[in-house]
Amino acid sequence: MAKALGLDFGTTNTVLALTDDGVTSNSVSFTSAVGTADSMRTALSFMKDAKLGAGALKVEAGHAAIRQFIDNPGDARFLQSIKTFAASALFQGTLVHARRFQFEDLMEVFLKRLEAYAGDGWPAKADRIVTGRPVHFAGASPNPDLAIERYNAALPRLGFPEIHYVFEPVAAAFYFAQHLTKDATVLVADFGGGTTDYSLIRFERSGGKLSAVPVGYSGVGIAGDQFDARIVDHLVAPEIGKGSKFKSFDKILDVPSNYYTSFSRWNQLSVFKSSKEFADLKQLVRQSLEPEKLEMFIDLIDHDEGYPLYQAVSATKMALSSQEEAEFSFSPLGSAGKKSVKRSDFESWIADDLAKIEDALDDVLTKTNTSADQVDKVFLTGGTSFVPAVRRIFTERFTSDRIESGGEMVSIAHGLALIGERDDIAMWTA
Repeated sequence: MAKALGLDFGTTNTVLALTDDGVTSNSVSFTSAVGTADSMRTALSFMKDAKLGAGALKVEAGHAAIRQFIDNPGDARFLQSIKTFAASALFQGTLVHARRFQFEDLMEVFLKRLEAYAGDGWPAKADRIVTGRPVHFAGASPNPDLAIERYNAALPRLGFPEIHYVFEPVAAAFYFAQHLTKDATVLVADFGGGTTDYSLIRFERSGGKLSAVPVGYSGVGIAGDQFDARIVDHLVAPEIGKGSKFKSFDKILDVPSNYYTSFSRWNQLSVFKSSKEFADLKQLVRQSLEPEKLEMFIDLIDHDEGYPLYQAVSATKMALSSQEEAEFSFSPLGSAGKKSVKRSDFESWIADDLAKIEDALDDVLTKTNTSADQVDKVFLTGGTSFVPAVRRIFTERFTSDRIESGGEMVSIAHGLALIGERDDIAMWTA
């Protein structure tokens, strides 16, 4: 039986897990300057540090990266949700304090910081690393082959002899199936930060051994981050010039909407800051009919307000999961940053996204010729599964006694580790 490390490299959070005996699993714990945790925010912070020598950077990951960024405004370069760049051919690296980092460099740096935080808990003698991957990567035109190519460039740098990839919903299904007491057809819906993935699997037990037959997969590059973008687009973007005009010679034109598409992706603001688009935006202020709005836009980027914006949006979205109305509060906008949001309005903003999430569900059921009645269990995992409008997609199709949830943070990593201990691992790989 191989010693395996399960890696759930997530858009929002990253979790690693190891098995004790091939039957039970435990999360790897990380101890940084801000404490100990079983999961790490997928974030990096870089800061020049003279104590480390000329050109050296002090790098922190996860919660420690957030703390370094907050404590050193203007000096720390903050990157988060780096997984969203994995399948993008447009992402050709980013400059960090005059040093260029490709995607695989960022992934390597992040995981090596986690290795340092894990200390003796890091599996130095692991034979395999089993990494989750979405059915469909996030992005407008994702290239899955490019994403795996980049993963394959980064992961060998950590010294693992074998690298395997398993669809994230398959890993979540395997984790869930450990608790099944009888044969069952299981539909797993995994709601990450960047993607929604479905896996339909038939699980059977014989002689105490769990076996499975994959029935079908589906997915779409839409999940929690897209919902965040809708909130930003409706509550913040109009205050910083969306829909405003500028004068070009004798013509009055709309301020290009692509600036606001970039802005609504709060997790990409640190990359937007060093882009030609941002330089062009600065030039546009002099021609704007409402220059104060564009100046506010530029200030938000220059002062690295992406993370505070994420916190404000996340708090509002979470509140709307349990309340019909919630307060949005983003102090950098002043009085314009306080607004009341109704759940019904939020659901109207994400209606198109919900339709695509439901279409992907239809797709896996249709392709496999499976009716809702033939699904024995539905396992919902990931934070976005708590959004009432998302949950209704399932309660309207499946009886409540068949719907279960849990392990929102750990199910994928633990499922990956358990799969990695099996002799038939090839059957489970993507």
